[in-house]
Amino acid sequence: MAFALLASVAPVYGLYTSFFPVILYMLFGTGRHVSTGTFAVVSLMTGSVVEQLVPWPLEPNATSAVLARVEERRIGVAAAMAFLVGLLMLVMFVVQLGFLATYLSEPIVKAFTNGAALHVLVSQLPSLLGLALPRPTGSFTIFKTLASVARALPRTNVAELLISVLCLALLVPIKEINSRFRSKLRTPIPGEIVVVLAATGVCFASSLDTRYEVQIVGHLPAGFPQPQLPALQSLPQVLGDTVAIAFVAYAVSVSLAMIYAEKHGYTINPNQELLAHGVSNLVSSLFTCFPSSATLATTNILESAGGHTQLAGFFSSAVVLMVLMWLGPLFRYLPKAVLACINVTSLRQMVLQFWDLPELWRVSRIDFAVWVVTWLAVVVLNVDVGLAVGVVFSMMTVICRTQRAECMALGKAADTEIYRPVQRHSKCFEIPGVKIMAYHAPIYYGNRDFFREALSRQLGLSQPRGGRGEKALRALESGAQISTVENCVPSSVPNGGAGCPSSGAAGRTQAAILDCSGIVFVDTAGARLLIQMCVACQKAGIHMNLAACNGEVLETLTSSGLGQHLSPQQVFVTVQDALASITQTTEKVVEKNPAIWV
Repeated sequence: MAFALLASVAPVYGLYTSFFPVILYMLFGTGRHVSTGTFAVVSLMTGSVVEQLVPWPLEPNATSAVLARVEERRIGVAAAMAFLVGLLMLVMFVVQLGFLATYLSEPIVKAFTNGAALHVLVSQLPSLLGLALPRPTGSFTIFKTLASVARALPRTNVAELLISVLCLALLVPIKEINSRFRSKLRTPIPGEIVVVLAATGVCFASSLDTRYEVQIVGHLPAGFPQPQLPALQSLPQVLGDTVAIAFVAYAVSVSLAMIYAEKHGYTINPNQELLAHGVSNLVSSLFTCFPSSATLATTNILESAGGHTQLAGFFSSAVVLMVLMWLGPLFRYLPKAVLACINVTSLRQMVLQFWDLPELWRVSRIDFAVWVVTWLAVVVLNVDVGLAVGVVFSMMTVICRTQRAECMALGKAADTEIYRPVQRHSKCFEIPGVKIMAYHAPIYYGNRDFFREALSRQLGLSQPRGGRGEKALRALESGAQISTVENCVPSSVPNGGAGCPSSGAAGRTQAAILDCSGIVFVDTAGARLLIQMCVACQKAGIHMNLAACNGEVLETLTSSGLGQHLSPQQVFVTVQDALASITQTTEKVVEKNPAIWV
């Protein structure tokens, strides 16, 4: 009932949404510990659309007939959104789009839910103070609401303010006790039920609704609603917002299901979850329900109470059924301020995510930036726009990291076959005359220029070569076989020797090994660039060798014409194999050809 206020519909529709989706998810869902129904973020997004399309009349003399028609139109729009959410999820299930949830990283989900919690908190201020204010829509919603509340503070209903203070003073400590002593309590303390029963009794006995104009829930019809089609004519108007709601509902539901599945050692099927939530929303929309998803608070309670299968949803829905059939009318005098307090205190988990920021800063500055940007976008702009901004920014960070990946020089650890970055490991040394490099990023059109620059810098291709080395290079290109020894270190340069050094300069790179184990894929532009770099190395007298290429990368390079410039003897399984081949070839050439002292 509390989340129904966020969706801008009558509280009884919250009961309906807490019953029908639960039964349907029990039949189709794969999350054993997931509890479905009303969720604060989804309800808030639904309510913003309902408020925009069907604003509540602010005239104090509006008749009950007018208010009933407005309420009917509102639930018609909300049910149409649930119908469209279910339809979109079923289409996603048919085309197997369950992987889309992977684009919502953990920083995005946490920042989004935290920012949305702030939206929920601010949106409840009018109900906490007893103010009848229109809910603003669009960007800067939080600031618009705060401004309107500040202007209307003189009209605060003191009775509702007192009710809110007393309820919060009771609910907040109970929430804290349930959290701190969770392992010692067999079941959480039902603070919400106690507050609801006590507030309903006091309001009924004192006639607070008539004496102090306290807003109450009103009549809750007993029994089931008659099945009917939602307001399908409003589908074109709600399409854009409903797509965002469907994506958020699915992402939150799957993320929650994965968390508890990993904790208890089982797996879920993301595509089956699409089917379960799609059917739940589509069918329940015919019974005047608004969009539903998995819920954080009730899932946590269900898991802590010992639920292990989807059948736990059956027993929770049985309690809702009793309220629908017999107990609903008893909540007629429940103050809406109490429901607002329940909404505010249910956000505890989301608000406490701020404490994760210091650890996130220590682990990854980039994830910290994603969290902050997403949170600011959600708070300043809007819930759906902020989510889109967070996803785009997160993907941009991935692209930037692949663009600016470092081409590292590797050295060999003493008495091992392990290769580590030379700059980071002082005990690793480079092989004289052989440059071993690693590039831990794909090579594609977006980073090909950065890769060329990094590889050229490591190999010194941008530096001019002259003197004896240049003479040796010209001799190599003319087909002559020359063995040179500089600084009393003999080496040789055979013509066309695959994988062998091309010059005898002790301080000069004679052979290069590119460790491709970190190159996940190569597109056509990247393949052409890599081939061009191999040709440039050949012209500079450097024999390029590739090591640890995965099958896809090797197939792309081969299809692009790598075999015309690199022989199969220059492609190796491991870096150690490549280095051993270079060493062995060099030793054979030294034994075969006499050294010429220059």
